[in-house]
Amino acid sequence: MTLAPETTTLRVQLRLAEPNDTAGTAATAGTAAADDWFAVCDLSVLLPGRGVAALLPDGRQVAVFLDRTGRMYAIDNRDPFSGAAVLSRGLTGSHQGRPFVASPLLKQRFDLASGVCLDDESVRVTTYEVRAH
Repeated sequence: MTLAPETTTLRVQLRLAEPNDTAGTAATAGTAAADDWFAVCDLSVLLPGRGVAALLPDGRQVAVFLDRTGRMYAIDNRDPFSGAAVLSRGLTGSHQGRPFVASPLLKQRFDLASGVCLDDESVRVTTYEVRAH
């Protein structure tokens, strides 16, 4: 028997924002115009615990994650310590209830909700508001 992959019409979209904009804040939630959203992939592409990299219109890359509870996160794919676009390939986990991705190169952990590096709080990556629509 052959199993067909699940198909869905839901697309993962993220709100294009200025660098260092933090997604999910009360001031920005639900206030974006329809043309501020950019489709990055089908929802069926995301697997819990694995990242997906996508190219944005301005040439930056974003890493999109789905956790085991079904919540999605989107952060800049560039590791600020090495400069390499590898965060989508990192290992996911949680520390004190905070979901993170660990860089596959130097192992620094980045909070998926805030973008703050859990190992050096002076460093952060850009986060994006993300939805399935």
